[in-house]
Amino acid sequence: MKIAVISDIHGNVLALEAVLADIRAEAPDIIVNLGDCVSGPLWPEETAAILRETNWPTVRGNHDRIVLDDPVEKMGPTDAFAAERLSAESRTWLATTRPTIRLNADIFLCHGTPDNDDRYLTEKVEGPKGHLPDEDTLLSELKGETASVVCCGHTHIPRLIRLQETGQILLNPGSVGLPSYEDTHPHHHIMEAGSPHARYALMTSNGGAWNFQEKILSYDWDAAALEAQKNGRSGWARALKHGFYGPLS
Repeated sequence: MKIAVISDIHGNVLALEAVLADIRAEAPDIIVNLGDCVSGPLWPEETAAILRETNWPTVRGNHDRIVLDDPVEKMGPTDAFAAERLSAESRTWLATTRPTIRLNADIFLCHGTPDNDDRYLTEKVEGPKGHLPDEDTLLSELKGETASVVCCGHTHIPRLIRLQETGQILLNPGSVGLPSYEDTHPHHHIMEAGSPHARYALMTSNGGAWNFQEKILSYDWDAAALEAQKNGRSGWARALKHGFYGPLS
């Protein structure tokens, strides 16, 4: 079996189209989506229009939840931009997403951690940048989840971690549509993939084990950056163009 794992599209329809073209060539048996689908100052409705035609198992990310549940006047500008532009059909589709998905006995899907869509699993945020958590922290954040493979997103940083104590694999495919961002929760930090490419992952069964492949794809990130700039989000424009959040020209 071959599974394509995508996450954190954030309304970047150009990056999503590049990923979909590559996925078609890879011909996986199933595609799974770990959430944060439309929130971003880019193309939320165009992205949702593609996604709602799929039958992918899709997890509800923290920003998906905010777009669905919070009053627009209480949202930040990123979520509000998406919420104000989604059609009724797209909101109906987004409401079908689930907090977590047990794909089968071996594979568990979540956005953040198994019990919290707004916590990082595969990054430990202390200081200005994230780093790999220790195994005790990872086991604690799993909250007893025993699936052989736990797929998560939220951090936008690709990771493949094997826990020594349990043999479990934690897979984070990185972000399809946003390679870098700044956040103040739980405190100020910056996440940076280091290049503007779109990312997803493939996992392929191999005699009872799994092989993993990180896919890193070019697309027209200059056009995405221009769209963010046009919509008044210079930080997003820098992140999309460079893969770093800093004050780059």
